[in-house]
Amino acid sequence: MRTIDDMAADILNAVAGRPARGRRRLIALAGAPGSGKSTLAEAVAAQLPHAVVMPMDGFHLDDRLLEPAGLLPRKGAPETFDRGGFAATVARVATEEVVYLPVFDRAREIAIAGASRIGPETETVVVEGNYLCLDEEGWRDLGALWDVSVFLDVPVEELERRLIARWLGFGFDAARAREKALGNDIPNARRVAERRVETDVTVHWA
Repeated sequence: MRTIDDMAADILNAVAGRPARGRRRLIALAGAPGSGKSTLAEAVAAQLPHAVVMPMDGFHLDDRLLEPAGLLPRKGAPETFDRGGFAATVARVATEEVVYLPVFDRAREIAIAGASRIGPETETVVVEGNYLCLDEEGWRDLGALWDVSVFLDVPVEELERRLIARWLGFGFDAARAREKALGNDIPNARRVAERRVETDVTVHWA
């Protein structure tokens, strides 16, 4: 079984010698819900000088917008994110000295504006999210922003196990946790895997 350090090494090898096109080098780390993107992104950032992680989750649309649009049960799908705001912010991160970011509070299911900061000392930003390499209208345009793109590939069976465990950890009973994982997360995971642009690196979890 490969370790987080093994997978981080794959990404670091691809990053080596890749200069930033803007003020900062941007590494896109895409993968399905429950694939381990956050853990791997932190491992990569820890081994690069002056690097930080930027999660895409801060750009979730609020429930007050999703509910009247009938999208609340699909929260986490591509159409439930502020894609335009996310793309504009990533472009700013590449060029501007200081950028403030929203952060998603999963316990409360809300995004908090201005809760994180990228400063002039930051040289590399590892951007992690489900749809960074999605081959759909609008999303595929994000590819022009990345200096290095990575897809984290995890078998669906393992994703199911992890996602059910995640919802159990948030206090849902077994039936509701399974419903949350299989009713929304896994369809999103399949969408990520089946509709993606080619990336510089594919990292296999197993």
